[in-house]
Amino acid sequence: MTPPGALGTVLWVILPYVALVTFVLGHVWRYRYDKFGWTTRSSQLYESRLLRIGSPVFHFGILVVLVGHVTGLLVPASWTAAAGITEHAYHVTAVALGTVAGVCTLGGLAVLIYRRRTVGPVFSATTANDKLMYAVLTLVIVLGLAATVAANIAGGGYDYRATISPWFRSVFYLRPDPALMAGAPVLFQLHAFSALVLFALWPFTRLVHMLTAPVGYLTRPYIVYRSRDVQLGAHAPRRGWERT
Repeated sequence: MTPPGALGTVLWVILPYVALVTFVLGHVWRYRYDKFGWTTRSSQLYESRLLRIGSPVFHFGILVVLVGHVTGLLVPASWTAAAGITEHAYHVTAVALGTVAGVCTLGGLAVLIYRRRTVGPVFSATTANDKLMYAVLTLVIVLGLAATVAANIAGGGYDYRATISPWFRSVFYLRPDPALMAGAPVLFQLHAFSALVLFALWPFTRLVHMLTAPVGYLTRPYIVYRSRDVQLGAHAPRRGWERT
């Protein structure tokens, strides 16, 4: 556990704001100066069989994990109690869905990493930035899954909504309380630390595509295709373009 003091202040007061500022300003910089690099750099043309397996499983798992984290960190326990959800019901549901989602996320990511390492053209298109991103993302997922299993399945349970969640909200209230994190289990602290590192790296990786949506396609004008049929065209076809 993190001892309260200088180290706790650096980890749970200074680092969160460094990660948050880097996350926001990094995306602004990336959008202004690297619009053409704002992409996943799709490699589907190189290989599609493993991609069809790993990508849906990973994205399903990560979306469920994201919803679970938003609910657990941002929604106070008093709100779920007011909605008629008991603490036991919330705990069982969160652990069950979190474990399944974590396994799906880790399994899908394993397939994607295996594909990227074993398929020649995909591996050749992998940058050092991609390798760092995959390493940190894997570490975050493994630590989160390990913390859930160790505390709530193998152990006697841990109520993170009494410590980690209030600390997380206190950061946004501009009144960070590092003492709340000092008593959290080591795996939860490591998971939180690795997540902060991931958010600091996020704007400079292919993960930026998660913050965009092709909304412009809804209002984009139709693409007009002209027929080469002699009967429909206004001019005779050029030599070599006659229909056979």
